[in-house]
Amino acid sequence: MANPLRQEQLEVTSRLDLVSQVQHWFHGVCSSLDEDFAWIRPYSDRLELALTEGFTNAVRHAHAHLPADTVIQIDLALALDQVEIRIWDQGHAFDPQLLPEPQPGELLDSGYGWFLLRRLADQVTYKRHRDGRNCLSIIQHGTCSAG
Repeated sequence: MANPLRQEQLEVTSRLDLVSQVQHWFHGVCSSLDEDFAWIRPYSDRLELALTEGFTNAVRHAHAHLPADTVIQIDLALALDQVEIRIWDQGHAFDPQLLPEPQPGELLDSGYGWFLLRRLADQVTYKRHRDGRNCLSIIQHGTCSAG
């Protein structure tokens, strides 16, 4: 996002029991938004679910073999027409294109996360950066009603 009007950040360690802290943080940010960002409210539950899925995937998969005190950074950038959540992990990179698409009626023990994420927001990407971290980006577009 080129010029966000508001940015927030949270750093937590790689522990699944911190998912409620992540959710509480996101809910608090959404609750504090003024009318310029009112368009986000109808998307907040879906975005919170996407954030939760992204965070738990980082803990369970990317950081599976790393110490529990390994940091996951979450950035939130808000503009009048877009919100972006970035979840930064320090694990090995993976290629989401290699994940098989679950078939209708097929019950799997896991493997639905990436496909769920793509259905919860307008744009979802995952890529490795030069600093050795991976970034899951979750973007939702909207329209400002002010103005």
